[in-house]
Amino acid sequence: MLTDALARFPRLELIDGATPLEHLPRLSRHLGRDIWIKRDDLTPLALGGNKARKLEYLGADAQALGADVLVTAGAIQSNHVRQTAALAARLGLGCLALLENPLGTAEGNYLGNGNRLLLDLFGCEIEAVANLDDADALLQTVAERLRGAGRNPYVVPIGGSNALGALGYVRAGLELAEQMHRTGEEFAAVVLASGSAGTHSGLALALEYARPGSRVVGVTVSRLQATQRPKVEGLLRGTAERLGVEVPTGLRVELWDQYFAPRYGEPNADTLAAIRLLAEQEGVLLDPVYTGKAFAGLLDGIAHGAFPGRGPLLFLHTGGAPALFAYHPWAL
Repeated sequence: MLTDALARFPRLELIDGATPLEHLPRLSRHLGRDIWIKRDDLTPLALGGNKARKLEYLGADAQALGADVLVTAGAIQSNHVRQTAALAARLGLGCLALLENPLGTAEGNYLGNGNRLLLDLFGCEIEAVANLDDADALLQTVAERLRGAGRNPYVVPIGGSNALGALGYVRAGLELAEQMHRTGEEFAAVVLASGSAGTHSGLALALEYARPGSRVVGVTVSRLQATQRPKVEGLLRGTAERLGVEVPTGLRVELWDQYFAPRYGEPNADTLAAIRLLAEQEGVLLDPVYTGKAFAGLLDGIAHGAFPGRGPLLFLHTGGAPALFAYHPWAL
């Protein structure tokens, strides 16, 4: 059903084939629990990450509308902005990004290294803003200004997270469900970072259709669950409506909000410990903003018995490693 519904929507074929699903043997032995990882950090656009899946659909829409510039927004170290700017370069489009400094830091690596360095290489035009509390309005104002100058902008929302962008993770969820089936394992839970909510909502929708009863745990990276839940549930409804399907009655949105302190973009001690553990055990790099916090949640969940039984756990790695260079040495 979902495969046929997805086929109606054009997409850029940025990702050729499935990203790997890997067992982590050394970490599994260390933790006493089998851990698998879905490597969406290995998507082939601009050092990888989950945003490429959303941009396959958003980029196709931009092309269909004859856009000549992509307009988006994010933090200075935004993975989303990095991949959006790379796509614009690949398609021969301009890119204008509104960037905020959520930490208020003047540290040189944060301001100029990591993802921010790559924006310059991709030729992205940058406008600094005080905050992105009303990002949609700011993006529309910029788009109107560009139209007035004779341009044809296409607004890509923060994180690529609208109902169209979330189709990328419906597709990814079906891909993952098939990979899970081939392992022969009964996974106790899928754990991922929950931020702008397009990844979480698209994946949860697909898995509930393909593997009913799958437990999907979203570890929030910027909000308490009371604020995050409406974002995820709203995108679930919007994505299902766009596909012409129902949100399954058994789909439960599970959010853990104990791990994003002190705030978005600032790693805590458990984040840094999680990054170091996975690097030392498996040579896999997490990031200090999203995956490090989500993996810290997974580790704490194991320690506190939040995953009953002995079934393996599956972590969705959404990328972000370029930000490591922006946080060293002051915060790593």
